[in-house]
Amino acid sequence: MTPSTAPRRSLLAGLAAGLACAALAAPAAAAPTIGQPAPAFTAVDASGKARSLAEFKGKTVVLEWTNEGCPYVQKHYKSGNMQGLQKSAVADGVVWLTLISSAPGKQGYKTADEARAWKSEAGAASTAVLLDPKGEVGRAYAAKTTPHMYVVDKTGALVYMGGIDDKNSADPASLKGAKNYVAAALADVKAGRAVAQPVSAPYGCSVKY
Repeated sequence: MTPSTAPRRSLLAGLAAGLACAALAAPAAAAPTIGQPAPAFTAVDASGKARSLAEFKGKTVVLEWTNEGCPYVQKHYKSGNMQGLQKSAVADGVVWLTLISSAPGKQGYKTADEARAWKSEAGAASTAVLLDPKGEVGRAYAAKTTPHMYVVDKTGALVYMGGIDDKNSADPASLKGAKNYVAAALADVKAGRAVAQPVSAPYGCSVKY
C-alpha cells in the first residue's frame, strides 16, 4: 500500500462503518399496535379534500381497506352488509373512512371521479373515500387484504385490527351466522369496555400496492 492510498482506504472504511451505524440507528416504521396511538396520516379524499386522522380526534374512527374488484369485498357490498354496518356506525357518530390503496394500473385503482361514482353506485355510507395510490397509508397500517379493518377510539388509540368477521369466504351465504368483529368492537367502545377481541386474522384479496 502506497502512502497516498492508505489515507484514502482509511477514509472509505470510515465512511462504510459510519453508514452501517446509521443504518442500524435508523428507526424502522413502527407496526400498528393495539393500545398504542394509531399511525398518523393525511390523504386526499374523492372530493379532493385533504383528510387526516388528527382531524377526527375525539371521535371513534373505522378504517376500511377496499378494492371493488375483489370477490371478498363484493360479498360484503353486493349483499349490503358493508353499507348496513357503515350506516349504523355513522348514525352513531362514528367516522368511517374507506381507503383505496391500489396502485395505478392495478385492480381496484380509482381516480377521484371513479371513486365518487363507485361510492354513489354502491350506496356506500362511509364518511369519506380516501385515495392512497402510493400505498403510504396502507403500508403504515400494514394493511394486507381487502377488506382489512381497523378501529381507532376517541383518544386516537388503535383498539381493533383484522378481519370484518370470522368467515373467511367470498360466498355471500357465509354472512349468515358470521360474527362481525367490527360491530362487536364498536359496541365495546361505545359501552366504555375494552374490546373483547382486539385482533383477528384479516382475509380477502391482497392489497394491490
